[in-house]
Amino acid sequence: MAQHVLDLANFRVIFPAFSNVVSFPDAVIQAFWDVGVTYLGDYDGCLLAGDPLQSALNYMCAHLLQLSVMAQAGLTPGIVTQSTVDKVSVSIAAPPAKNAWAWWLNLTPYGSALWALLTVKGAGGFFIGGSLARSGFRGPTGRFGG
Repeated sequence: MAQHVLDLANFRVIFPAFSNVVSFPDAVIQAFWDVGVTYLGDYDGCLLAGDPLQSALNYMCAHLLQLSVMAQAGLTPGIVTQSTVDKVSVSIAAPPAKNAWAWWLNLTPYGSALWALLTVKGAGGFFIGGSLARSGFRGPTGRFGG
């Protein structure tokens, strides 16, 4: 199983919004990459391996960086449905999503791209551990796994 690492030069080419080394020092991008690895893992797996996993990790890093930029600017991600000036009140609608993970990823364009990649690569599900014969199918003898 191959481990994936951050290629800073490639990352800055793919995501020019983070190409400014003063605003986004290497250490900051590396820190967000490390956080992104906790979400997706950095070793090739059964669904994500090779270039698709590298792309997913890059998108996750960019997503986390963009959320940080938005938070620092005081921007609240989401669609504002109602606002009040006196006694400040703001209502935000979540974008259409099936779950909180999809909603969170759809807060940035990078997260949306990651969600699309994960949806394509994760189609069909997967089985972890053991032989496929032991996954719940009866064999020719009528027993599970054989």
